[in-house]
Amino acid sequence: MPEMMKAYRIVEWERPPQLTEAPVPEPGPGEVVVRVAGNGLCHSDVGMTQMPGSIAEMIGWRAPFTLGHEVGGHVAMVGAGVVGFAEGDAVAVVSPHSCGTCRWCVSGRDCLCDDSMVGRGYGIDGGLARYVLVSSTRELIRLDGLDPLHAGPLTDAGSTSMHAVKRALHRIPPGGNAVVIGAGGLGAFAIQFLRELTSARIIAVDRSANRLAYARELGAATVMEGVTEDTAGDIGRLTGGGADAVFDFVGIDSTIAAGLRSTGRGGAYALVGAANGTLRGADWFSALPKDGEVFTFQASNIADALDVFALADAGRLQIDIDVFPLDRVAEAYEQMEAGELRGRAVVVPD
Repeated sequence: MPEMMKAYRIVEWERPPQLTEAPVPEPGPGEVVVRVAGNGLCHSDVGMTQMPGSIAEMIGWRAPFTLGHEVGGHVAMVGAGVVGFAEGDAVAVVSPHSCGTCRWCVSGRDCLCDDSMVGRGYGIDGGLARYVLVSSTRELIRLDGLDPLHAGPLTDAGSTSMHAVKRALHRIPPGGNAVVIGAGGLGAFAIQFLRELTSARIIAVDRSANRLAYARELGAATVMEGVTEDTAGDIGRLTGGGADAVFDFVGIDSTIAAGLRSTGRGGAYALVGAANGTLRGADWFSALPKDGEVFTFQASNIADALDVFALADAGRLQIDIDVFPLDRVAEAYEQMEAGELRGRAVVVPD
């Protein structure tokens, strides 16, 4: 009988996940097993639990599997042929999976790899357990003094936000203006990256007064409460014609419409939030920023993660977490969805 461990798993599609048991993984050739110090929670986890099984299986996901794709920890076991890592090394696990050999991977755009549709915590076992299997050392980042407990959120929330900011940097001139809609987990990181990488005035928009106070703490110069019919006009007047970059970390109808209207000529609108919003009642010719760009994505590249960890190692990022034991993981998700947390929820194994 294999050794067993507690794990929070999708056991059956369209049913709540269960805190149950799973086998402790053993590494094969080239593989590494990481003992989890902390796993950050993500809103996408909740979406997975509500996904129809027919769609999930079309993607390539197979239940049961353990949730969790924001992992920091220590190397526990190494498989044959592994070089560069040894038992006890502090590591973070890159969130998106990728093959490392396709044209996207070899050009540094690994978030576009076909294999990225299935990965740890989304289709195969992730980090809401004591141990997680990592199929390749290219998906490990050695930590240089950063506590692995704080590392997990940087692998997805941090890296995805970095990807968005880097995509729009060429649109933000010195002294320009950048808008962050949704100052939650990803938006809070985006504010810090804009603070570190640009001289732009940062405008944060959120419906929560607590999140707006937090945004100011992180570097936002101006805050606006909630998206309303006046939001785009207010931003236009404040910026003298519209923002150079707008980052929408919500992605509902109202934020998409307001975000596009808030984007100035030559600016960029980045749709990062995955709330399945649409743009209604407007023709695209007038809705899109003149000579600007609109882009969307759901992941980051390994290079983005390396940039994030470089900032963290230099002490230039504030990483706030709310820690929960694995036995309280369902409560952690509830508090996250209710917007009751200051930082990123991080679950530690019992």
